[in-house]
Amino acid sequence: MHLDVQDLRNFYYRSQLGRAAQSSLRDRVLEFWPEAKGQTVVGYGFAAPLMRPYLKDARRVIALMPGPQGVMPWPANMPNVSVLTDEICWPLETGHVDKLVMLHGLETSERASDLLEECWRVLGPGGRALFIVPNRAGLWARRDRTPFGFGRPYSPGQLETQLRKHQFLPERHLGALYQVPSSKRIWMKSGPAFEKFGRRVPTMMAGGVFMVEATKLVYPPKRNVEPARKLRPAAVLEPTAKPV
Repeated sequence: MHLDVQDLRNFYYRSQLGRAAQSSLRDRVLEFWPEAKGQTVVGYGFAAPLMRPYLKDARRVIALMPGPQGVMPWPANMPNVSVLTDEICWPLETGHVDKLVMLHGLETSERASDLLEECWRVLGPGGRALFIVPNRAGLWARRDRTPFGFGRPYSPGQLETQLRKHQFLPERHLGALYQVPSSKRIWMKSGPAFEKFGRRVPTMMAGGVFMVEATKLVYPPKRNVEPARKLRPAAVLEPTAKPV
């Protein structure tokens, strides 16, 4: 079940905890992709808050928002790049996306396999996708006061298995949202310290979410290809040993 776009907007743009979460996630995304000059960057779900750094230099930035969630204009005070789309039929050409960010899209989808197939379709050769999902072992997945408490949380192994089944190769992992998912003053003040400490622990001990960067794989045909048979010319005009 997708969350409503108004609830997502209120969390990320109008709450102190949401702005802190946005900052944590965006910093981690920039560690994966410091720049995207001349590239096509697409976000799906509610990835818009994470794509603002690419608006300046990217060739094209598109924020896809699924129909059940709803859409909002983005970015503010700039030409709109957000699009309301069907969950598994995006208005994008095949193989034209260089970077794809998914946030609040996979864990809330009832057709996750079809969604991953659509991700694979739009990515170009060498394209990279960054999947951000709630960590099932983290605190954020247990609090339904944040968007990470809805949908299906994942473990790193579960997500990697699902990606491999749809011709993605997981490359790198990072965790984020190490602070306590509470808007109380004491936890908000200690949030930066928790984030700093969390980046030193192993990725598998991720905080509220973990991120997996995957590349698109194109497999060769699985069937056995038989070599072409050499055709022998017809022997109609060749001399014969005995008269016919």
